[in-house]
Amino acid sequence: MMIQDIEVKRFSVPLKKPFKTALRTAYNLDSILVKITCDNGMVGWGEAPATIVITGDSIESIEAAIVNTMKPQLIGKSLLAYEQVFHTLHQSMVGNSSAKAAVDMALYDLIAQRCNLPLYQLLGGYQNQLETDYTVSVNSPKEMGEDAAEYLKQGFNVLKIKVGKDNIDEDILRIQEIRKSVGNQVKIRLDANQGWDMKEAIRSIRKMEDMGLDIELVEQPVKAHDIEGLRRVTHAVDTPVMADESVFSPAQAFEILHTRAADLINIKLMKSGGIFKAQLINQMAEECGVPCMVGCMIESRLSVTAAAHFAASKKNITRFDFDAPLMLLNDVVDGGVRYDGRLMTLPDLPGLGIRSVNV
Repeated sequence: MMIQDIEVKRFSVPLKKPFKTALRTAYNLDSILVKITCDNGMVGWGEAPATIVITGDSIESIEAAIVNTMKPQLIGKSLLAYEQVFHTLHQSMVGNSSAKAAVDMALYDLIAQRCNLPLYQLLGGYQNQLETDYTVSVNSPKEMGEDAAEYLKQGFNVLKIKVGKDNIDEDILRIQEIRKSVGNQVKIRLDANQGWDMKEAIRSIRKMEDMGLDIELVEQPVKAHDIEGLRRVTHAVDTPVMADESVFSPAQAFEILHTRAADLINIKLMKSGGIFKAQLINQMAEECGVPCMVGCMIESRLSVTAAAHFAASKKNITRFDFDAPLMLLNDVVDGGVRYDGRLMTLPDLPGLGIRSVNV
């Protein structure tokens, strides 16, 4: 089962509504499609969106990394020795985690097809259904309250609220308005996307605790490099704190776990470089008693399907942030994970269960 060809193609899909965080405003999904063909005719699919403010990877850099560097080193490799293949992929160049993730998921798609198993079963098979949250973009308190109420009507009972763009008082007004709109029946997670400093984070989280806003967790309150600040926030508040942008690699995860800088870790394939390294992060976290979430960038149902296969396979992954495909105006994927409101069901077809991608 030799890798015969690796093809890439750019595609873009508009969002139903602009996606706003403390780091950026997105109007479209701009992504790279990867198709790997083996000498036995099997095809594996992968995807890498450009999220330059988080991963540093642009459409141009993802495409160039795959075509000019990864492809020449992988052509002719046998997937029956896939440990060698993944080491070659990750040692092919420094960084470029999104490009690596796209190739990684296509390789896993092929390996699982060769074993005639859905990928989540090959990886562990813990469950085949997940419940995703839904993200409320950062806007005025009134608009965010209206959006939250609409998502509640659609059946979502966990909302991920973007904050950190303005001052803390405005963020608290946002949460108050959302609580007023949805009541106490909905879990609320906050994602500051590095928008606060350490003292702001401690002050704001404590204030929300005192106000009884019932926040499930706060994600990445401080800058990604500020591990000591993250640790101080984690130890100063009662609300669980989750590391996101601070953790790309297993080595960074080790630092978070060793210093007890966060209560949870958010794993994203576009940060870890794919499933191969994501498994290492989750295994270390599990040994340390730290649960994980698996999330996504603005991605299509293709790469979210790969992330969902990984997430569903592991007991230690307890939270799921896979709402991005629901934000797209068009669905370009035939096959893959199926949505029924907040409920996601993994396909029972071999591999990722992707039949075709129409871009």
